[in-house]
Amino acid sequence: MSDGGSGVERPASPGVDRTLTVLEQLVMAEEDLTLTALAKVTRIPLATCASIVYTLEHRGYATRRVVGRSHFWRPTLRLYSLASQLVRKVDLSQIATAEMRALGEELGMPVHIGVLDGASVVYVAKAATPGFIQFDTYPGKVAPFDLTALGRAIAAHLPADELAVLLPRLKAGQGPRARDSNPEAFKELLERVRADGYAFEDEEEQAGISCLAAPFFDAEGRIAGSVGVTGFARDFAEDRRDLAVAGVVRLGIVISRRLGCRTGSLPSELVGS
Repeated sequence: MSDGGSGVERPASPGVDRTLTVLEQLVMAEEDLTLTALAKVTRIPLATCASIVYTLEHRGYATRRVVGRSHFWRPTLRLYSLASQLVRKVDLSQIATAEMRALGEELGMPVHIGVLDGASVVYVAKAATPGFIQFDTYPGKVAPFDLTALGRAIAAHLPADELAVLLPRLKAGQGPRARDSNPEAFKELLERVRADGYAFEDEEEQAGISCLAAPFFDAEGRIAGSVGVTGFARDFAEDRRDLAVAGVVRLGIVISRRLGCRTGSLPSELVGS
């Protein structure tokens, strides 16, 4: 870690590192842990581990259950309270502004972030590209979830019960390649989206326009939204489509990590793309 602008590298704090290791282990453990078990799994000396958990207890981040002479430790919901406050402060419109702008300039296409609201996708951020031609996409725009790559990238990762509520609300597109609004066919499409790690909508909503998007996930590994690009159908030919896929998938991973999602919680198709 750099010390301001001096260029001097400072080592990580061993004490902070051990404390975070203990806290993470308490959260991930499937059952309460004794101090001995906690020290063993974290590979932290018993006395140091004891000092950490007693401090966490004092600060309200851990509690213990006493059974005979044994003390079993577990985390409290204090962490959840902090995380909830952080989530409320997260502004998706600002979470990856520089990266969105860079991708838009690389591809020559506008980049968008979308979130699901009922059966609609709401555009919450846009990085526009310079030029005479501008697409009718803007923060606040609402579109049917199934007619956009943004919506499909989200829907592909919804729990089955949440997706089931949306399937009766499919819309028919107006483009030359519009699909039938058939729930079973749409579920098959979402299976391909999950397998590919991204969604592609090609002249289905309207003629001449296509879009491509990848999902991003929150700290608990749940689908939180998607990031994508919009362009003319001809802009997604051959190598340019591959470049767009790599760009939006990479940006989806960046946003996921900034929302607290661990790499291990991301779909393997997304990480391996």
